[in-house]
Amino acid sequence: MRLGDIDATRMRVHIRKGKRNKDRFVPLPENALRVLRAFWCVHRHQQFLFPSRKRGLRYAAEALSPMDRGGAQAAITAVVRELNLKKRISCHSLRHSYATHLLEAGVDLLELQRILGHVSILTTARYTHLTAVTEHNSFTQINQLMDRFDIQWGGVR
Repeated sequence: MRLGDIDATRMRVHIRKGKRNKDRFVPLPENALRVLRAFWCVHRHQQFLFPSRKRGLRYAAEALSPMDRGGAQAAITAVVRELNLKKRISCHSLRHSYATHLLEAGVDLLELQRILGHVSILTTARYTHLTAVTEHNSFTQINQLMDRFDIQWGGVR
């Protein structure tokens, strides 16, 4: 990711060559922007938000390339180890979690499809996992909808 991919005015990130080699824009939460700015202050690379750290963080500002997938996975593995989590977590499992949490928060499945960059809604549906939260939200929404109709035995009032 390059620094220019962050649009702080519109609060979005330009994802380049994502799914099917297509570009897209995804929402950028304010808290994430703060964290990214703080992280950038650690290395202050002129071009990359996540520069290669093959020579160590000390030389990240001089890196000639961005962090690769292996570097990103190594960073996640280090955090998991530091937090003493027993679960295996990958970049892809974070994507699944993100999709599930957005769905639980009420984000429309078609909007989620756009954010994730999927061509097929069926692919997006596979990323979402039915949880107790989504089940509870469904029951709550169904009850609220039915309360509007005030249905009684023998007909609608």
